[in-house]
Amino acid sequence: MIDPQISEWISQIIRWTHVITAIAWIGSSFYFIHLDLSLKKRDGLPEGVSGEAWQVHGGGFYNMRKYLVAPPELPKELTWFKWESYSTWISGFFLIVWVYYLHADLYTIDPTVRALEFWQAPAIGIGGIVVSWFVYEGLCRSPLGRNGNVLGVALFVYILLAAFAFTQVFNGRAAFLHTGAMIATWMSASVFFIIIPNQKKVVAELLAGRSPDPKLGKEAKLRSTHNNYLTLPVIFLMLSNHYPLAWSSRYAVAIIGLIVIAGAVIRHFFNSQHAGKGSPWWTWAVAALCIWTAIWLSIIGKPGYANLSNAPAATTPAAVTASFDEAVLTIQSRCSMCHAAEPVWEGIVTAPKGVRLDTPEEIARHAEIIRIQSVLTHAMPPNNITEMTLDERKAVATWLAARDTATR
Repeated sequence: MIDPQISEWISQIIRWTHVITAIAWIGSSFYFIHLDLSLKKRDGLPEGVSGEAWQVHGGGFYNMRKYLVAPPELPKELTWFKWESYSTWISGFFLIVWVYYLHADLYTIDPTVRALEFWQAPAIGIGGIVVSWFVYEGLCRSPLGRNGNVLGVALFVYILLAAFAFTQVFNGRAAFLHTGAMIATWMSASVFFIIIPNQKKVVAELLAGRSPDPKLGKEAKLRSTHNNYLTLPVIFLMLSNHYPLAWSSRYAVAIIGLIVIAGAVIRHFFNSQHAGKGSPWWTWAVAALCIWTAIWLSIIGKPGYANLSNAPAATTPAAVTASFDEAVLTIQSRCSMCHAAEPVWEGIVTAPKGVRLDTPEEIARHAEIIRIQSVLTHAMPPNNITEMTLDERKAVATWLAARDTATR
């Protein structure tokens, strides 16, 4: 057993590393996409140069050129942009193991969805991600891969099917996270198995004075294009574990689909702009429509929507006080074992996110957080591990309704 304080620090350091490496990967990816699309052909460029771009940053000027054939001389050191991707995936894998598998009872297994054994959560999660890579690879190499648009539709459908499958075995939080991890695995594995190996083959052929197989470039370009369009949805899915309105909705799979579309069309706007093909402003209208639809589905699809959000408000001071007292009793009995100055739940050393719910004053102070986490959604207690009943949630909803009425 690891000391809870050490465990907390390990979790934060892994998350810190994951975020840093993800910033590096996404930043370099977006930069080179912008660079590649903005290269311009002009007279006077050396033979074999397809285009160049002048850039300014940090007080200096940079002249970037792209060679389609081997330049007259290669430097001794050639920078390969690959470890940003590998480090992001490796740190992400350790993070999902540390949080979602070692603490599966809190963050992954929901008995009301599927009563899994402790070992089954990682087996299903990792197994599903591995299988998805072979499906993705198969689709890319199939006849569908000859048409980028048709392949894109097929991958979109597969993402939705996989997301639905994850919602049938995990809670919503873990389902969103595993869907994001699945896509991120495609992206990083494409770099490892396709993009970098193909680039090395191309370099070797050019240095040998031979023309590389055009298929190598096409394969790498296809995977790079997928990575470009899938980046924004993956980021949303990875961050969603902090925001339960999306993943707790009964329309969670549809919300994932809408976010994938929104992220893809936003990237299309910037790709078109960088390539000098104009600014397709319609993409922002599509993205806004998708996001607003996702918000609407999260609202109408939240747990207990009809019963809890419209709880009757108390009207007399005595009734208001009574509703608050009942809510305090419920929250202290179901939540304060973790959300306290000194948590008593095994493995938790400090109140999650610093939210304390062990006194009436702290409960009143965090009313809006309680509304989101336990009334509008059933995100807390996690997986309803303390067995908070629907009547108890209604009691909390009644207090919040009374509070709203009193503050008007």
